[in-house]
Amino acid sequence: MLMNGKWVADWQPVQARDEKGGFVRQTSSFRNWITPDGSAGPTGEGGFKAEPGRYHLYVALICPWASRTLIGRKLKRLEDAISVSVVEPELSDQGWRFGDTGGADLDTLNGANFLHEIYTRADPAISGRATVPVLWDKQRGTIVNNESADILRMLNSGFGDFADPTFDFYPADLREEIDALNARIYPRLNNGVYRAGFATTQTAYEEAFHDVFAMLDELEGRLGDGRDFLLGDRFTEADIRLFVTLVRFDVAYHGLFKCNLRRIADYPALSAYQARILAIPGVRDTVSIDHIKRGYYSIKALNPTGIVPVGPALPTALAA
Repeated sequence: MLMNGKWVADWQPVQARDEKGGFVRQTSSFRNWITPDGSAGPTGEGGFKAEPGRYHLYVALICPWASRTLIGRKLKRLEDAISVSVVEPELSDQGWRFGDTGGADLDTLNGANFLHEIYTRADPAISGRATVPVLWDKQRGTIVNNESADILRMLNSGFGDFADPTFDFYPADLREEIDALNARIYPRLNNGVYRAGFATTQTAYEEAFHDVFAMLDELEGRLGDGRDFLLGDRFTEADIRLFVTLVRFDVAYHGLFKCNLRRIADYPALSAYQARILAIPGVRDTVSIDHIKRGYYSIKALNPTGIVPVGPALPTALAA
């Protein structure tokens, strides 16, 4: 959609397909890291030092990847250190758009009308999609990173003493288990729902569909043994990554993405787990069911009439 810095076509959900007609997600293009002393992180270049007020997050409340970062920012109590702008939930012909109604924001930082303008401000010759989240450096006037997994880890450990130490989303003694869980859950469930929803062949859809529900069944069994979270009694990034998919499932993926074998409401252990995470102070503030429904059902390729369903009935904590 951006080719050499120019917007060239109306927004489309599917940008690449595999040989079976399956949805292929774009690789993130900015991979620098914020660190306490400004040294280089695992990828990218150095020079992005943790400083309060220097950084800004561009997010969409519809988007699970962006919501990972909002939860991290909230629970690490970095709201005063990192400002945020929320785009409109509905996807326009030029992708994510800034606005000032219904919980969205104008871009008072860079004066952009569309998110893709933020990308071309960082790289005037960029090609690719303009995705959320975007972590922006106000000092250097550029994008630090647009990969949610990286940003979540930066929020956890990259801001040093500016962040609240109460939660450690990636503790050293659990990293191997967290990485293994992420590697299983992401392709089958987090991205699996998109593989089902944006499949362009019956084969690709059914393969994704079965992956989604096999993983949900596995997670129901795992959480049915009395543990509070995926790795026991500690809330980690693996829980954040799972939660943002679960909270969108019944209102969007079950209907619009044709993942309709069962709802999360039909899984007792997963439902109780979702409720426990919603009860963590601050998490509920990052969830907007209104934005989620309006956003997903604005995808013209899947819902050309634009009609947003009234249902489904939701648990009180989620519907509030």
